[in-house]
Amino acid sequence: MSNVKHGFEKKVVEIPIEKILSGAKLARHALNSTKFRTIVGSVAELGVIEPLAVFPSSRSPGNFDLLDGRLRLEALKQLGRATAPCMVSTDDEGFTFNRHITRLSAVQEHRMIRAALAKGASERRIAEALRMDVSKIRERASLLDGIAPEAASLLKNQQVIPKIFTLLKKMKPFRQIEAAEMMLAANKFTSTYAEMILATTRADGLVDGAKPKKKGAISAEDLAKLEAEMERLRQDCHVVEEEIGDTMISLVVAKSFVARLLRNETIHAHLQRHHSESLLSLVTTLEAIAADNRAGESE
Repeated sequence: MSNVKHGFEKKVVEIPIEKILSGAKLARHALNSTKFRTIVGSVAELGVIEPLAVFPSSRSPGNFDLLDGRLRLEALKQLGRATAPCMVSTDDEGFTFNRHITRLSAVQEHRMIRAALAKGASERRIAEALRMDVSKIRERASLLDGIAPEAASLLKNQQVIPKIFTLLKKMKPFRQIEAAEMMLAANKFTSTYAEMILATTRADGLVDGAKPKKKGAISAEDLAKLEAEMERLRQDCHVVEEEIGDTMISLVVAKSFVARLLRNETIHAHLQRHHSESLLSLVTTLEAIAADNRAGESE
């Protein structure tokens, strides 16, 4: 594990606001949105719960390029703060996948509220900062109670309404995971879709006392939608299976080619001398593939 490269420096540091370069301009409406006003209120009352992500700038030495947290940075500027808590990335692409996200998912919001509560903030104070009812704060704080960690992980970056988690709680953990995978495969995160999954869940997939909507109460339209989605899911799975087959063939060929190259003493010595990290990564990958193959054979 000592060879694993961390994506960020271990400590959160305070960086002067003027040294953080935010890059592209925000859309005109962004700073007038309800979301931004909520962030300003949250930062003013609770501080920055999730630090900004930055990377030492190559175009402006001594400064930092902002990777994630644009609206939080603007909120800090508006509040007249001098510094911002930041995680310094060891890779300027470390947060590319999240660079343009300005909306919190339900799971992220849950974690933010739990973090604020852990720091001693009251439910009422959080509700005022986020402009929500206290009952909603309690609902968000307990959002993942009874949810399988694997299902929560699958849905953590999706815009899922809280009602879906309420429906998932009526299912046992293995069925929650299946339901989350089905929603991802269909790219459908509506309560209606979750209700249809619940309605088709067998008794052994339900928690004690949970009762889905009776089949007779499901409309013909809902059943038609369910059948269409299941057919789409089946077709998607078939396409994925075919793509995986083609990809596996390419990977097997590539693995054999790389292994043959590394057996060449001259190439191995050159990589060891000039690209030791890349060599270690290649060797580790080949060993992992070999281990997977051995495990597959033993099964």
